[in-house]
Amino acid sequence: MMASKIKTIGVLTSGGDAPGMNAAIRAVVRMAISKGINVKGIYQGYKGLLNEEITDLNARDVSDTISKGGTFLYTARSSEFRTPEGQKRAAENCRKHGIEGLVVIGGDGSFAGAGKLAELGINTIGVPGTIDLDIACTEYTIGFDTAVNTAMDAIDKVRDTSTSHERCSIIEVMGRRAGYIALWCGIANGAEDILLPETYDYDEQKLINNIIDLRRRGKKHHIIVNAEGNGHSASMARRIEAATGVETRATILGHMQRGGSPTCKDRVYASMMGAYAVDLLADGKSNRVVGYRDGDWVDFDIAQALAMQKTIPDYMLRVAKALSI
Repeated sequence: MMASKIKTIGVLTSGGDAPGMNAAIRAVVRMAISKGINVKGIYQGYKGLLNEEITDLNARDVSDTISKGGTFLYTARSSEFRTPEGQKRAAENCRKHGIEGLVVIGGDGSFAGAGKLAELGINTIGVPGTIDLDIACTEYTIGFDTAVNTAMDAIDKVRDTSTSHERCSIIEVMGRRAGYIALWCGIANGAEDILLPETYDYDEQKLINNIIDLRRRGKKHHIIVNAEGNGHSASMARRIEAATGVETRATILGHMQRGGSPTCKDRVYASMMGAYAVDLLADGKSNRVVGYRDGDWVDFDIAQALAMQKTIPDYMLRVAKALSI
């Protein structure tokens, strides 16, 4: 028996913002309209769903949004939604507003919430929007490409002044508990050391020895890319300077990595993922996460996706080490 045609879907962004989220929202709205489906935008993520901050969206409402960073639907975290009572009320609000399907653009925490709504009878599809690239079911997450390019550009600038002063610079990049931004920037910026949460053993003596050894070999500056999950960049800089005698400064790039106009890749991939999410809902699917693997758009059960473990590619680590000599 064929599922009845879905008439109205909702879309929200949840968790940390990521460049390209607006492109995904735009794609959801316009793909749905092309299929004769109405769209409601939910402001402030799950918090807004609980507070019924819901509005109709049409094709014109998403005009000129594809090039903008952040999310025009805004995002927030909700402790109430984490409770069974909050989840039940959120599902009731979906029904109250005629929302038969929901596209959730966010990270793993957002997907866990989407899974709870699916259990309560709301068709839900997750779209991976996170700069951290830490969702194991997909090779790509919305925002990573822009964030890593923003960080790369900033590190290039720090390297210029680090070279001028013959300094050691510790540059801390975002990524939460994942080291993908740090690894990619470490390779792209030619860092002498890359510290990842997945592999760093907190042996600072190795860093100190490497700095001293490279100085003896004529190196005039030293770049250490440190992942957010390790932290302590400022105190590390003080200890390294004391141990080596080399002037050492810490730079924490912070939330600048979340902002800015998304790259072409983020705009295109976000558009494809948003459109694919609508296709899944139109086909009667629920409790799925959109992903990109082996050159194709795919989808996974939410629980299956959240259970997957993502590891740092060993070959990238070996290449990074070999290129830093």
